[in-house]
Amino acid sequence: MKFIHYLEKITGVSIYPLTSFVLFGLFFLVMLIWVLKSDKKLIHDISRIPLD
Repeated sequence: MKFIHYLEKITGVSIYPLTSFVLFGLFFLVMLIWVLKSDKKLIHDISRIPLD
């Protein structure tokens, strides 16, 4: 069975919560890719901002 079939069996599940769940996941996936591909010095400088 596919994941969507499990969600259809839950009472009150509509397209809006599913859409927000997908957007939430995409946001963190994009941020993970950005962190892995960005310059390490930039990440170090950003991490030091609260301490400066």
